[in-house]
Amino acid sequence: MTRSSDVLIIGAGIIGAATAYFAARAGLRVTILERDLPAGGTTSRCEGNILVSDKELGPELELTQYSLSIWKGELAEHAALWEFQAKGGIIVASHESSLASLERVSSAQRSSGIASERLDPAALREREPFVTERALGAAFYPEDSQVQPILAAAQLLRLARDAGAQLVTRAPVTALLRSGDRVTGARTPRGDFSAAHTVNATGTWASEIGAMAGVSVPVLPRRGFVLVTEPLPPMVRHKVYAAEYVDNVGSSDEGLQASPVVEGTPAGTILIGSSRERVGFDDRVSQTALRTIAQNAIELFPFLERTRILRHYHGFRPYCPDHLPVIGHDPRAPGLWHAAGHEGAGIGLSAGTGKLLAQALSGAEPELPLFPFRPQRFSEEAPA
Repeated sequence: MTRSSDVLIIGAGIIGAATAYFAARAGLRVTILERDLPAGGTTSRCEGNILVSDKELGPELELTQYSLSIWKGELAEHAALWEFQAKGGIIVASHESSLASLERVSSAQRSSGIASERLDPAALREREPFVTERALGAAFYPEDSQVQPILAAAQLLRLARDAGAQLVTRAPVTALLRSGDRVTGARTPRGDFSAAHTVNATGTWASEIGAMAGVSVPVLPRRGFVLVTEPLPPMVRHKVYAAEYVDNVGSSDEGLQASPVVEGTPAGTILIGSSRERVGFDDRVSQTALRTIAQNAIELFPFLERTRILRHYHGFRPYCPDHLPVIGHDPRAPGLWHAAGHEGAGIGLSAGTGKLLAQALSGAEPELPLFPFRPQRFSEEAPA
């Protein structure tokens, strides 16, 4: 027996959950397929960033601003469900070169309406008393925010189900259903599911679903680690990271890159990141990465040298070669849509991605153009 719906979403991470919520709210019949349990992939292995501070001018920053307006707007009534915190972010520069780079980026952002405040060393230490004395300056971004990512995905799924969406767990997709060139649904061990629109929201594994449709979606895994400290009194007031983090986010290098990102949580623990390396789906723990993250964090907040680490976790961020996500309908396989490749920004961008896709799936014009994120851009002929 084949079950049918208007929209079939493959993947119940934060992107799939947000898409399901907005599509169901738009009146579409929605089914979500999850190969295991909801939020079990990248969503459960990250920090929950909603950042404007690390985005340079361009389509990703526009999508970030749009997403943030949704988190703080129509989703604001549910903020407590996912521990939304508008804590603000601070980028710290401890070298003359990084200070100059920070000023270049923040000045450009301010010209596009991003709220950013220059901080000299004294003003920085007023906001973060325990930060390194080596800091030469900083930039404060009041819009930077945070959610608990697993809670966000779980609650968005619950709200989607309240609006009529159906969730099917432990249903890995083994093949896509086809009618000629058109994708008409998916096959799983739990049966066939047909739909007018099938959305590939499988994160790091998006290329596998694309391959089932005969299209290339170059989303690659990029491994990252996070350390979690013992509970402490409030010591870090904002999300604080070194200026080098922005360069690491935009890098395409395969080797290990690490720059300190430090923030407190409502439970009193401190989350310490971050690292990036392209090692395929190698799930082994890297002592080198953990040691580098710890050393970098101590340079940013020296008191951490005396702090115990309770645990660490790691996962795979869905990386695209041009550092833009893949969002929208795929004309190479009609009926197939993609929502993947957000790398480390997926939590923050999920709200905007889900709402824009729901608009397009409903036949409306998306409030933000999806053209820069078009799935077929990697196979288009490069301009002369």
